[in-house]
Amino acid sequence: MLYLVATPIGNLSDITLRALEVLRAVDLIASEDTRKTSILLHHYDIHKPQKSYHSFNEKKVVPKLIELLLEGQDIAVVTSAGTPAVSDPGYSLVRAAIDNEIPVTAIPGPAAVVMALTLSGLPAHSFTYKGFPPRKSGARQRFIGEDSESPHTQIFYESPYRIQAFLEDARAVLGDRQVAVANDLTKKFEKILRGTLSEVLTE
Repeated sequence: MLYLVATPIGNLSDITLRALEVLRAVDLIASEDTRKTSILLHHYDIHKPQKSYHSFNEKKVVPKLIELLLEGQDIAVVTSAGTPAVSDPGYSLVRAAIDNEIPVTAIPGPAAVVMALTLSGLPAHSFTYKGFPPRKSGARQRFIGEDSESPHTQIFYESPYRIQAFLEDARAVLGDRQVAVANDLTKKFEKILRGTLSEVLTE
């Protein structure tokens, strides 16, 4: 069985009881970042072997993981934080498992995209998750503009080092609409900025 296990996005106490049960029971944990996963495993006294599985080694690692799954091993996939396959590794392994008729299930839990949406104060009944935008301004503006007429709340992930440039491009493309910026979710200095793009840029 392949398990997609959601892990905390900050506060280690946010892991579910079921996730802990699965991590203790599987034969192997495929980790996006073995160092970060080791912190989580150590905190909960879990001792399982890990295999590095990230976007740069997916093509090489997926066949090996499929081979182990076909041999009958149970494998849990975890990312650095949140839910596997949501802007993180996981899709290619899930697709390969399905193609090989290997059972796949997910252990739900933390997801930054959902938490940010619910705290934003923006309409949450219908939304579009866009993931990470391109790094260069021109490509980023085109990416933002793809859904400029959409009536749905749009959610983007962005590095704190590029957030100002992203907000400036968003204002240039979308006008001075209402936004929210969520940072350090579940952590001690969790912060949500709400207002127009101009107001949030100023703050």
